[in-house]
Amino acid sequence: MDTTIIGRQDELTILERLLHSREPELLAIYGRRRVGKTFLIRSYYHQHLVFTCTGQPNGKTREQLVNFAEQLTLHFPEQKTALIPTTWQQAFSSLRERLDSLKGGKKKVIFFDELPWLDTHKSGFLSAFGYFWNAYITQRSDILVIICGSAASWIIEKVVNNRGGLHNRITQRIRLLPFTLHETQAYLKHRNINLDHYQILRLYMVMGGVPAYLKAVQRGLSAEQNIEKCCFSKDGILTNEFNNLYVALFNNPDNHIEVIRALSRKNKGLTRSEILKVGKLLTGGTITKVLTELEESGFIQKTYPFGKQEKDSLFRLIDEYSLFYLKFMEKDGRQRDWSDIQMTQVYTAWGGYAFENICLKHVGQIKTALQIGGVITNTSSWVQSGRGGVPGAQIDMLIDRADKCINVCEMKFSTGQFVIDKKYADSLQDKLSVFRQTTATRKTLFLTFITTYGVANNTYKTRVDAEVTMDALFTLLRTNRP
Repeated sequence: MDTTIIGRQDELTILERLLHSREPELLAIYGRRRVGKTFLIRSYYHQHLVFTCTGQPNGKTREQLVNFAEQLTLHFPEQKTALIPTTWQQAFSSLRERLDSLKGGKKKVIFFDELPWLDTHKSGFLSAFGYFWNAYITQRSDILVIICGSAASWIIEKVVNNRGGLHNRITQRIRLLPFTLHETQAYLKHRNINLDHYQILRLYMVMGGVPAYLKAVQRGLSAEQNIEKCCFSKDGILTNEFNNLYVALFNNPDNHIEVIRALSRKNKGLTRSEILKVGKLLTGGTITKVLTELEESGFIQKTYPFGKQEKDSLFRLIDEYSLFYLKFMEKDGRQRDWSDIQMTQVYTAWGGYAFENICLKHVGQIKTALQIGGVITNTSSWVQSGRGGVPGAQIDMLIDRADKCINVCEMKFSTGQFVIDKKYADSLQDKLSVFRQTTATRKTLFLTFITTYGVANNTYKTRVDAEVTMDALFTLLRTNRP
């Protein structure tokens, strides 16, 4: 098995620091399904792991305890076979006895994978784990405990924000996100798959940077061929992924899926109240909890409209695969030819929105390309409904800068250079005028285009103040996350 870790520089810095810490450490790592959490921990700490235990999906308490006992026997073969504990208190007591036998001052890593599955109903797992940490691990400066799970909301609610024995015990958190474009390219190259930036961008628009999805990309096939194979063939890795994705992450995921469906129908994003109306969901705490869980798990993104309050914030669907599935794979998508789908207006609209999402995820790279990496900025959107003689307008990304300037960003996905014609140029001028009039901003506005291959050189290009092409999105940043 190849254990080479691609990218993840920020995360590796944290893991290295924890390894050399002279204090007991409790690391919580979480992120969406198939993003590479387990691979990262097992690969980086493979020489330091002294005990691992993985939760069994839908397993009862008895089954989880049997698995725990088997792992004790596997990791400590020189000691007598562990009896199957009847409670989690007994289980952690047995683990403590075995850890006492380990000598030396080097860090010893204990890894609990898919922790939410271990905490079955009324099992007492969290209480026992909290006691194990407080009564024992806190006295062992040579131990690093790692808890991991795909259910990000569970990790945060039950452990990070725990009000019981684990209150304020987490010493480090890692929210593992999908690969950036740079990491995606590096991962594909590691597998001897050499595609240009446009081909990788096309894959990313469908699969995102999820390593398990990218693993299915085959050498010698174009992006379109790989998409056809992974999404539209009966045995494709992504053919039925949607049906498993949310069920694996959330208890009672119907509301989560309903929110995802509602957002997939509105490219501009929706406010909380609009989601309630479009998705026909419950009001109050239920929707708040669902939105928080989806945001923490990386499926949606909360954006703040320029000059507006928290209640006006918009939610966007940013999970590439979910958007692609709902647009093209559900219903009769698998009965249609992929090449025919690409000729539709729905495909064109999807391409523009998917590219916008990628740009929003790579704001750091865009700022570097604009030479404002060191300037304090705030990224937002802006929507103005037409009223009182003022026409409606929308800007999907504004980079509001501390140096009294604003980059008004137009993000355009195309197969060649983007051409600005007179009609579009006039609409851009109107948009800038409406924005300045309605916001009363006195900052300098820079019309900025983010495109695949740049803006075609014609009379109307002179209105463009700055350009960023897709190549800039593949830049490696010292800190990859904007």
